[in-house]
Amino acid sequence: MVGAGTDKTKPLLQGGPAVVLVRPQLAVNIGMCARAMANFGLDDLRLVNPREGWPRDDQYRDVAYAAAAGATALLDSARVFDSVAAAIADCHRVYAATARERGQAKAVMTPSAAMAGTVLAAGERRAILFGPERTGLDNDEVAIADAIVTFPSNPAYASLNLAQAVLLCGYEWFKAAHGDAPPPATLPRPPALPAQRDMLIAFFEYLEQKLDESGFFRPAPKKPQMQRNLRNIFHRMELTQQDLRTLWGAIVRLAEGPRVEVQTRKRVRLPKSKD
Repeated sequence: MVGAGTDKTKPLLQGGPAVVLVRPQLAVNIGMCARAMANFGLDDLRLVNPREGWPRDDQYRDVAYAAAAGATALLDSARVFDSVAAAIADCHRVYAATARERGQAKAVMTPSAAMAGTVLAAGERRAILFGPERTGLDNDEVAIADAIVTFPSNPAYASLNLAQAVLLCGYEWFKAAHGDAPPPATLPRPPALPAQRDMLIAFFEYLEQKLDESGFFRPAPKKPQMQRNLRNIFHRMELTQQDLRTLWGAIVRLAEGPRVEVQTRKRVRLPKSKD
């Protein structure tokens, strides 16, 4: 299953740290991690002693590939290792993703800080260790890392789903590497010009006239303040010309009632002369 946001005509962004899943227990979670990686351009998936082996050749293979939602290339290219040391042998710096510092006097970083550093160290190979779903990384696995990555979260419930943790790290890496500006609109739109002052003032005068006729500005001594408050509401909207036209038209209909349809007389055709 491929998601609606998938577009193979666009360039594929890749890079980032290696994602090392240590003793992952469920095939579906491996698939979901691959999807999270693909979302943010991470392209190096490494598995350390997956519980049921990898690649799967039973019914759970289809489950993993379905959970990847199109990111099957990452599952196909995933490398399997028999130890954490082997999985990170080529890495210059390693982070351990865990909610607990474990008393090891290591630097504790947020994903945003760790991934910003990863982007700046473009010539280095870096990796993030993620522990098994039930227990997380053990103390020896945390000890092999240079620093700990901990997610700002509810202290009473800090445990994240495995794929969620991968996704958050991927997001922070992508944001640091490519910026966090929204993608350009698919269809170009002409720039919307702000409403001119004369349009706004005319609109205010019409609206205030109708509100005055309806008895809105009461008590009378508060009318100037109420007018200022009302105008400031619309100023905060930063109305465009089209916004103002639409809003004005809607208020006209509310004030004047339904539009009256003009009945036009049908043309009476005279019979043609037989002469």
